Amino acid sequence: MGSENRQKRRITRRQAIGSVLSGAAGVVGVSGLVRAQEGATSGGGIHVETQATGSEIWQVTTEENSHSNIYCEVPYCSRDSRYFVYYRQRKDAKRGRVREFVVVELGTWKKHVLDTTATTSGCAITPDGTFYYVKNGEGDTLDLMRVNLSEGKPEKVYELKGGRWTWSLGTVTSDHHYYLRGKRMDDKYKMYGILLVDLKKGEETVIDQDPYTFNAHPQFEPGTGDRVMIQHNRGGQLDEKGKMVRSLGPEGATLYLLTIPDGKRIELPVGKPVTTSCTGHQAWIGGTREMLLTVSAKGDFVPEKGDLLGVSEGKPARVVSKGYKFMHVGVSRCGRLFSCDDWQGTYKLVIGSTRTGESAVVCESKTKPSRSQRSHPHAYLTPDLKWVIFNSNRSGFPHIYAASVPDGMVKQLIEV
Repeated sequence: MGSENRQKRRITRRQAIGSVLSGAAGVVGVSGLVRAQEGATSGGGIHVETQATGSEIWQVTTEENSHSNIYCEVPYCSRDSRYFVYYRQRKDAKRGRVREFVVVELGTWKKHVLDTTATTSGCAITPDGTFYYVKNGEGDTLDLMRVNLSEGKPEKVYELKGGRWTWSLGTVTSDHHYYLRGKRMDDKYKMYGILLVDLKKGEETVIDQDPYTFNAHPQFEPGTGDRVMIQHNRGGQLDEKGKMVRSLGPEGATLYLLTIPDGKRIELPVGKPVTTSCTGHQAWIGGTREMLLTVSAKGDFVPEKGDLLGVSEGKPARVVSKGYKFMHVGVSRCGRLFSCDDWQGTYKLVIGSTRTGESAVVCESKTKPSRSQRSHPHAYLTPDLKWVIFNSNRSGFPHIYAASVPDGMVKQLIEV
């Protein structure tokens, strides 16, 4: 992503598809739209098919490495939607297993290795497309890195001390003031803390402790950043070596907020006994101070009644959308649209209005989910609302895919 790439003119989705396929075999015009034969390639991407919805499906990764689109609550994209970043592990003859982040140019599918990393745990992205991640430092330290995905110049911003980390993602306030992630507080996997790092002052504080926040899944409210959501896996347990005994007890999961920077806890009215258990998939709805989440799809929350909910501080949860067995949750940067996978059948990827609940199917992911997170769709919308990035093992091996959002679909959902 050097100066040559940065000087390229911005291209639209259709222009990108047209230009990269113009030299490939079998390019045809269908109803005035550029379409490709299955198997056409470009920059390492493979055009798989055009589905009945009109969505063009591209397989972005081709080698059988362990890779993932990171997660789905927020888009791991540059602000202008030109690039997205994914994680992969690969084997190297000299270095053994290499963990790294790779940046992809949407439409051309050209790839650029951004940097090596210690893990996906702790990584985060801000609305302006600044990506944070950790690298192994000296001793048991971790270097917190950041990079603007449009520029590709990583820099170290903080040194995290102590190796007792949990596996959940991190989160950063929109103004880059605070970084936050979970931290294991002892050697027996009995107590977990929420570590708040003041990046301006270079100070860190544990603002909350609990035996059930081993997968805290923290997310700063993207507006003022004065609240952070914490996932509370009530009754869950790890053994003394960190192996999962159970992810939940009979109480099920719920969510709570912490005020920033003092760490005052605010309970949210989701999970038992108010709703069925939270699934552990949630995302803030832009700057509305409301959170979108899924709950177990049974009882009063079966797909026909709706398991996709919205909840905010001091208000009862509301059903946002119905008709699908929603599981993983993403929200567009603008907050107007959600993206979810339908946890059944062909595992459709559904987008819809966070305001009205009207929804539409972008495509079928055709994955067959296993215990591996790489096989879960984890679909998110790019900031320009033109692509859905997702995982699928439809080829027999988990890969990262991009599906174009059919023309007119976003306008129809937003204007309802």
